[in-house]
Amino acid sequence: MKGKMADKIIIRESKINELDKVLIINRMAFGSETEAALVHDLIHDPTAGPVVSLLAFHDEKAIGHILFTRAVIQQMPEVRAYILAPMAVNPEFQNRGIGLLLIQEGLKQLRDWYIEMVFVLGHIDYYPKSGFINGAAKFGFQTPYLIPEEAASAWMVQELSDGAIEKYSGTVICADSLMQEKYWQE
Repeated sequence: MKGKMADKIIIRESKINELDKVLIINRMAFGSETEAALVHDLIHDPTAGPVVSLLAFHDEKAIGHILFTRAVIQQMPEVRAYILAPMAVNPEFQNRGIGLLLIQEGLKQLRDWYIEMVFVLGHIDYYPKSGFINGAAKFGFQTPYLIPEEAASAWMVQELSDGAIEKYSGTVICADSLMQEKYWQE
């Protein structure tokens, strides 16, 4: 991030009474209700937790949000995994590194929780900047629903524990709210 703005960004855990701010950011960033509804559902979904829900603030204004929810590898319940979905930054503040700051802070917290790996279905050029590896399927990690072949590189993984990628494989099962085919076909 460039200039003095980086000094003014504060990232912290979102509070339950800030859900409206979180939903507004998602609506603004995606231009639809889909992601905001997903965030709302995930935050209230007992199968998603404990969640990592972080807000980015600039001059006390909420401008970005990221959500990490619990995931499991089918038939390998011992694996400690999470999925990043979704991440949103107010369009006025996009392309300034705020998303990367949110990802870094979220991954730091997950490392502190001894999470072994994190998955994301996202932009193939963006998420590798923060350490995600394109094409998680080539390491044996399948999505819960088939994704279009042209999106195979968008299914990514990042290990937070050395050797986790080599040690495990299987289908990633997400929180109930995210286990809907529509979220895997976009």
